[in-house]
Amino acid sequence: MSLESLTTSIKERVGDKAALPNIIKFHFGDDGNITIDGSQDTAVVSNDDIDADCTINISISDFEDILTGDLNPQMAFMMGKLKVEGDMGIAMQLSSVLG
Repeated sequence: MSLESLTTSIKERVGDKAALPNIIKFHFGDDGNITIDGSQDTAVVSNDDIDADCTINISISDFEDILTGDLNPQMAFMMGKLKVEGDMGIAMQLSSVLG
């Protein structure tokens, strides 16, 4: 999946109101970012590289596997495929965004 199609998928999942009132960034290295800004009245999903309360570093392919249910996020974390920077509490609640 491309960054654009993943961004569209996340926009559909998040809708107008993000489940978490925080800024969450999924960082895919050189492949770009998907940022969910739930701190505003209407959630904004973009590819902007902005400061976030929680940044998830992951490959696009592993992120796609999480979205399709082929990879458990907790297992990805324990295997080192997913790394968290910032507020770990936000990362623990991401199933409400990705589920």
